[in-house]
Amino acid sequence: MKLSARNVLPGTVVAVTKGTTTAHIKIELAPGLTMFSSITNEAVDDLDIRVGDTVSAVIKSSDVMVGK
Repeated sequence: MKLSARNVLPGTVVAVTKGTTTAHIKIELAPGLTMFSSITNEAVDDLDIRVGDTVSAVIKSSDVMVGK
């Protein structure tokens, strides 16, 4: 699969928490470095996302906020 996004971060799924309509996926990018993604429950089911899976977090955004 080819994508136009340039920020593709490979990682491992460490948690999947489904809510009523939305799931929160916790991805470990490196030891001690995690990120979360919110996707639909349907997407979790369609992609068959499970703890231990290797996935890619694809980030395409026109705005990135930085705080200090």
